[in-house]
Amino acid sequence: MAESLSSPGIELPSPMLSARLRELAGFLAAPMAGRLTEEQRALSLGIARRLVADAAQMPGDAIDVAILWHDWLEGGLPTAARLAAACYARAEEHRWRDHSAMRAIAPATDESSDSAVAAPGIPPKVDRAYLALQIADRRRFDARGHPRIALADADPDLLRALLRDIAAWRVRQPGTEGVSAFDPDDFVERALDRHSPAAGIDRAARAYHASLGTALDVTAAAAAAIAAHDWHALIALAACEHRRSYADMAFALLGAAPAALPILLAPLRLDRAALAPLEASLAALPSRTDGEAGL
Repeated sequence: MAESLSSPGIELPSPMLSARLRELAGFLAAPMAGRLTEEQRALSLGIARRLVADAAQMPGDAIDVAILWHDWLEGGLPTAARLAAACYARAEEHRWRDHSAMRAIAPATDESSDSAVAAPGIPPKVDRAYLALQIADRRRFDARGHPRIALADADPDLLRALLRDIAAWRVRQPGTEGVSAFDPDDFVERALDRHSPAAGIDRAARAYHASLGTALDVTAAAAAAIAAHDWHALIALAACEHRRSYADMAFALLGAAPAALPILLAPLRLDRAALAPLEASLAALPSRTDGEAGL
């Protein structure tokens, strides 16, 4: 039976202390379990904040995002359980690509990344599809280059739950002008009407995959993507082969044990030599959680 966090007769002085003691209890219950680094916390929190802000502004209503976020930071994000996996997956993908770029002998640029596809002899339709994939990927960053979950890429169920929580928060705001006329259901539906998955990376990934034509072309493009550390192109191709979303495929790839990578990417028909740069890049990512990690 779990022990109480406080001794008999002792009242915890604050919710913050209570929360810290729960965190410590969780740590003491499994001291060798992996813990998030400060980098992982900051990236995930920033991604959550940007998604909340984007969602709140979807219907065009006058939502004070700063106050909303402040309240949710104080009281906890109501959609925390649903947000955790999405934000963590996006944060880990960003960490991987960022660390990979920093480790490269010649830092990757847009031109060098594009060269994996835009080479002589590549059909124009492949060039166009790859460019569309690049554009969809760049929408997954804000104007300052920080990672975010683009609304077009957000899981519909997650987005609906988040919008409902935002609407519920607005209803509870005291003294909000026009709050009596605010319809939470209408707010959610108007926002979802503006949701456009067609502009997302999943649609772009499928179009790029389809443009390659044959299985040999897909294998060649995947090998070229690995050689160029063009990781979003690799994830896109693997996701299509597995018929999974881009986000799910990225999460699976980042969480796979080293020995599982050849199996996970088997549909791409890559040999071990082609996979070597990928294995090295993932192995070099600090604090990565994989199937064989002990810390």
